[in-house]
Amino acid sequence: MSPGDLAVIVGLNLVGAASPGPDVVLVTRTATRSRRHARAVAAGVLVGVLLWCTLTVLGAAAMLHAFPWMLTALQVVGGLVLVAMGLANVAQGWRDRRNPPMDAAEAESRLGTLRRSFVRGLSTNVSNPKIVFALTAMIAPLLPANPSPATAAVVILALWLSTVAVFALLSQVVSTRRVQRRLFAAGPYIDIGAGGFFIAVGALVFLRGILATM
Repeated sequence: MSPGDLAVIVGLNLVGAASPGPDVVLVTRTATRSRRHARAVAAGVLVGVLLWCTLTVLGAAAMLHAFPWMLTALQVVGGLVLVAMGLANVAQGWRDRRNPPMDAAEAESRLGTLRRSFVRGLSTNVSNPKIVFALTAMIAPLLPANPSPATAAVVILALWLSTVAVFALLSQVVSTRRVQRRLFAAGPYIDIGAGGFFIAVGALVFLRGILATM
């Protein structure tokens, strides 16, 4: 693989990572309240991304095509997880709307522990297996049919580090005091909107899994 091919893969991945999706919505929503928790969410997302990148380069897409029941199971379970998270976000937003936090410190405390934020980020990312096919579409035309261990490692690292850059920037920018002050009053509505987004995406993923069994 040439440096130019690797640059193309990284460029496509940067665009894909920054595109609106469950991961971006969750990090953004969390960053409006707490930089520490946003970083914990991003860390969870990035662990999931590393897993998917590794599986993709090692041929996970081919395996899912060969054993479609595995994809169906991932979609059904993942869809339910996303819907459950969405309902929790809507409920939290509704409670905060009726009993809004008094200040930024209270808003941050309502996010729970950093460990909980990390798990939310990880579960959000691994709940949506379509990332395997998105990554495959990006790298398949450029990756050798049988890449050497060194080439595979370079591609995985390049994909992961470019995603790290996107989420590090996102969590840093949105969690600045200036942005947080502007979005503080809208916090409950951001939660409700984010929850609605998760419910819609989760329902779509779930339905795709169910329809695949018919």
